[in-house]
Amino acid sequence: MDQVSLVIILLAALLIPLIMAKFKINSLPTAVMEIIVGIVIGPSVFNFVNTSDLISQLSTIGVIVLLFLSGLEIDFSLFKKRRTALTPLEQKNAVNTPKYSPVRLSVYAYSTIIVLSLLLAAAFKVSGLFSDFWLAAILFGTISLGIVIAALKEQELLSKAFGQTILLISVFGELVPMMGLTLYASVYGSNSQSLWLLLLILAVAALLLLRFKPFFRFYQNINKSTTQLDIRLAFFLIVTMVTVAESVGAENILGAFVAGIVLKLLNPSETTRERLDAIGYGFFIPIFFITTGVDLNLRTLLTSGKTLLLIPLFFLAYMVAKIGGYWVLKLRFKQANALAGTALTATTMTMVLAVLRVAKSMKTIISDQSGAFLLAALLTCVISPLIFNKFYSAEKEDLVKTAVHFIGANLSTVPVAQQLRKGWYDVSMYTNHPENYQTYHAQVPVTLMENFTAQDLQDHGVFDTDILVLGHIDAERNYELAKAAKAYGVRRIIVRFEDRNVLNEHEDELRELGVEVYNTPEANITLLRALIESPSTLLLLNDTENSIYEVRVLNHLYTDVQIKNLQFAQDITISQVIRNRKLIAPNGNTTIMYGDRLIFTGNKQTAAQIRQALATAN
Repeated sequence: MDQVSLVIILLAALLIPLIMAKFKINSLPTAVMEIIVGIVIGPSVFNFVNTSDLISQLSTIGVIVLLFLSGLEIDFSLFKKRRTALTPLEQKNAVNTPKYSPVRLSVYAYSTIIVLSLLLAAAFKVSGLFSDFWLAAILFGTISLGIVIAALKEQELLSKAFGQTILLISVFGELVPMMGLTLYASVYGSNSQSLWLLLLILAVAALLLLRFKPFFRFYQNINKSTTQLDIRLAFFLIVTMVTVAESVGAENILGAFVAGIVLKLLNPSETTRERLDAIGYGFFIPIFFITTGVDLNLRTLLTSGKTLLLIPLFFLAYMVAKIGGYWVLKLRFKQANALAGTALTATTMTMVLAVLRVAKSMKTIISDQSGAFLLAALLTCVISPLIFNKFYSAEKEDLVKTAVHFIGANLSTVPVAQQLRKGWYDVSMYTNHPENYQTYHAQVPVTLMENFTAQDLQDHGVFDTDILVLGHIDAERNYELAKAAKAYGVRRIIVRFEDRNVLNEHEDELRELGVEVYNTPEANITLLRALIESPSTLLLLNDTENSIYEVRVLNHLYTDVQIKNLQFAQDITISQVIRNRKLIAPNGNTTIMYGDRLIFTGNKQTAAQIRQALATAN
């Protein structure tokens, strides 16, 4: 019977994503659907499945792996104080933007969540609806980091200020309740030991971090498909930290969470992350979520009048606890987006399940109350993402075009500027020749300047750009201006050198500074050779609608996907894939990996949008 129940659970885990894809159910997280299916196949409806010791053990491993992966999701780089200040252009664009960083906003927002959670817990205690003040406060303050990340990824927001702010609030929504749960279990648990012993968990974590810090720097050289050293390390960390946590009277999920943080700080590769996700979300975690639904006996829960009253009250408490974040988010973001972000942070499930599991083992909560908390959490996972998707729209700061400033208006630069203006670029040109100004100012935005000294260009805001192209005929002047622009803080500089002697003298110095250089005669030689060796090159060069592009894939929506399955596969032709500094000749079955550089051709209108989508960090 145990094996039959397990087979049914695994079959359900297999069918759920297939059915969701078939019927395009995108508004509900997969975890919510798994719990709902668990309710259907459990005693609540059809009673096909009953939990056994085997299923309970697999479910326990599932929650441990889930918390481990949650710890692995935390991006600690967001908390780092940036030593490199904003570029001058970013400073200029930020003049009218409130000076609230994602870290600052997230701290303010989660502080309001803590205060409101405590007030709501006190209200439930005073009213007699739920008497455990600290447990209620912990539950109301939880946020599902995994569901939030999934929603932000879907909208490609993780690299933007809004997405980083919501992500950080959600990180606090797992970290703080986890610490609160640890203290709660230590104080009220029957098997708890001295609080100071909890420091042993941090000590062991620090020891493991120091011991394995160089691991990922050399394991690639000795790793084999039959060893999978990175995965072995991950499970060693999980088992070690879970064992230490249980030994000092803490919960196993705390050990798993800390193990995930340790591995995150070891800076594993994306491939390692993906394989761990495959193991967790491919087997253990679905068993945990489905089993959670199976254990919810709605026939019993919904016959209790108090439970029926608690479900909407707990749901409102989950939502109201996050409402303070709305006014914090309004300090920087649009009103609609502040509402969308607040709704998304009200999503709670993962930590609620973990907290309820601990509370039930401590016998500090009865099954009716636990069921009400869980069903209310399910409602947040259904309603909150719907509100988020309904109200979110791109912020003004996310719609800013890439600024390109050309110094020198001539036959080499003007045609390029004209074509760039058709894409996602804000182009400006500067010249000190009145005759060139008269010739070209009607075709592209050209500003006439008397002098091209570094100070004059800085005073006129020429260096306030994302890309600076020094296309002037005077090579020595281009060299001096390139150094001045680099010192000013321009991130990307492209310099024209017609005099090969000047280029030879300064090329190494400029390349060390990160300046890109080109020489027209050499470019012409390269072009002529390409025409001789590949006559069709001329067709591409003369094609005003198509061009060649290079992009680094940073968007996880397009990784682990075969080229033939890309949604825009018919719009571009990928000629080369550069992976780990090696060229790969791609075909339709080639799988795109994170960090790949793609060289492709396509229509200049659609290709620019595709390149932007692929390069959006997510």
